[in-house]
Amino acid sequence: MKAKWLILGLVGILLIVAMALTAAQEPAARSIVENGAKVALISDGFSFTEGPAGDKSGNVYFTDQPNDRILIWKTNGTLLAYREGAGRANGLSFDDKGNLWVCADEKNELWRISSHGETEVMVKDFEGKLLNGPNDVWIRPDGGVYFTDPYYQRDYWKHRKGGPEMPPGVYFFEPKQKKLIKVVDDMEAPNGIIGDAGGKILYVADLKGNKTFKYEIQKDGTLANKKLFCEMGSDGMTIDNEGNVYLTGRGVTVFDPSGHKIEQIPISEPWTAMSASEGKMATLSSLPLPRVFIHFGCASKASAVSRARGTQIHTDKHR
Repeated sequence: MKAKWLILGLVGILLIVAMALTAAQEPAARSIVENGAKVALISDGFSFTEGPAGDKSGNVYFTDQPNDRILIWKTNGTLLAYREGAGRANGLSFDDKGNLWVCADEKNELWRISSHGETEVMVKDFEGKLLNGPNDVWIRPDGGVYFTDPYYQRDYWKHRKGGPEMPPGVYFFEPKQKKLIKVVDDMEAPNGIIGDAGGKILYVADLKGNKTFKYEIQKDGTLANKKLFCEMGSDGMTIDNEGNVYLTGRGVTVFDPSGHKIEQIPISEPWTAMSASEGKMATLSSLPLPRVFIHFGCASKASAVSRARGTQIHTDKHR
């Protein structure tokens, strides 16, 4: 009997040693950032940068909100003014037809700027009440539009008096029918928003609640099966072709599709937002001096629909 237990004990020890050796030989988890990738400053001198979005060619559009303009950082490295008088634009997003959707904060509207530069106000109210201030926007593959609507008091508002007319929320807009419905009404300050490439999953960050949730997208625009994705809010998000979700704020924090943190990309400013396109990630920072950085070399390249959103700071006056 003693010999039997001795043999079993030796087998157990050998098994444990074998498992330990196997674990030691397994390669470390692959970083999503390529070796040698760097964050480089490409421009500064702005008043307050916001809402980056990449077009199909990889050009990055972003806003300088206090100066009421939208700029373009082109793939050839040049920086150009796209539009002066941009409705105090906040979040931006492109649809598949090349239209630029704009969260126009000056009058709490949602705009669509065509590829020819023609501007149309698509949403100006909900059931006769003013929106709080569209903040971030994402276009699903069939053209349906989701946008967040928190409330941050603006000193440039001339058209409204008093506080919000509605609680914060998330909306879905169907452009062909021009139908607007509210799909989320239980967040403190919905902010960053992004969906997956297939248009099946929507991620929404509650910046004030410091949480990000995921939903299943329904054909009619409604959302189902709300789940906590991670214990972190975000001031703008993007997603890559492997389903990793990039949250912003203090640098860039990356979560895999299950909600596990897999990467922290430091940025040398206290607050950031970003836009990702074909292996390049443009990062906007708002404090203490608004700047635009470019991060070269994401191992997981962003899909064609990937983009990220608004950069804001933690004071109601400037969000």
